[in-house]
Amino acid sequence: MTQIGTDALARPRLGISACLLGQAVRYDGGHKLDRFLQEELGRLVEWVPVCPEVECGLGVPREAMRLVGDPDSPRLLTHRSGVDLTAQMKDWARVRLAALEREDLLGFVFKSRSPSSGLRRVKVYDTNGVPGHGGVGIFARALVERFPLLPVEEDERLHDPALRVGFIERIFCLARYRSEAKSSGKIADLIGFHARQKIQLMAHSPALLREMNALLARARDFKARQLASRYEALLLQTLAVRVTAPRMANAIQHMLGHFKRELSADEQQEMAEILAQYRQGLLPLIVPMVLVQHHVRRFRPAYLIQQSVLAPHPLELKLRNHA
Repeated sequence: MTQIGTDALARPRLGISACLLGQAVRYDGGHKLDRFLQEELGRLVEWVPVCPEVECGLGVPREAMRLVGDPDSPRLLTHRSGVDLTAQMKDWARVRLAALEREDLLGFVFKSRSPSSGLRRVKVYDTNGVPGHGGVGIFARALVERFPLLPVEEDERLHDPALRVGFIERIFCLARYRSEAKSSGKIADLIGFHARQKIQLMAHSPALLREMNALLARARDFKARQLASRYEALLLQTLAVRVTAPRMANAIQHMLGHFKRELSADEQQEMAEILAQYRQGLLPLIVPMVLVQHHVRRFRPAYLIQQSVLAPHPLELKLRNHA
């Protein structure tokens, strides 16, 4: 049973708003250091810092900016003088995104509420100066349009344990996919990768898992690159569906079916009670998963021994302690 840690994969490369790493690039000369991103996750990934304002030619300190006009296509104006920086930001973003494409990023973490980098509910002011909250930062919008399948999140949302688990699971699953399957271009490697992810994907969406199974059943109908493209899109679509306790409990019960006959009546009862308590939110996921891992080590069922659901992300992050 493979445990994912700092040595199991090359460090995933992720983009990030530079201020979240403590770089003093904000309009007031400050930063927005996020210690979890810099210190805990930073030990396991390679960050590619980006500051749209500084990189597009604005200084530090500088006049604050805000979005104005149509929330679907706002202008970026300086707050006091009203200088329109929209074209400058968009021209820079076009060049920067082309460079980021060569970085082979596996995700991006944006600074929330930023007029350049906010991903959700950024203030957009109408002609009367009244703010709404339906905007997206100029650079964030351009990146998502350029890379629509890329896992992306905001710093503040990553304080939510469920959102944090989901985002980190996506980037490490994508890292495994590109390392184990996509890089070789071999259908056999793709099928092998998928077999190791099945129970993890089941916990996200049984329906999308069936769609992935059907795609691979017709693998010979596609050219390798076409198949990989369709599979990666389905993989990320599936991982974007949030895991619920009932679906995860069902996935665990599926695993138990591979060694249920070897368990004593007391062990079966113990597992049933723990799963019931997990479903009700009385226990974190770490409790049933540790017990499942114990039984997998004990009975060594061939199908389960390499399932990624047993260790989908680095243990150092302790993500399942609160999920």
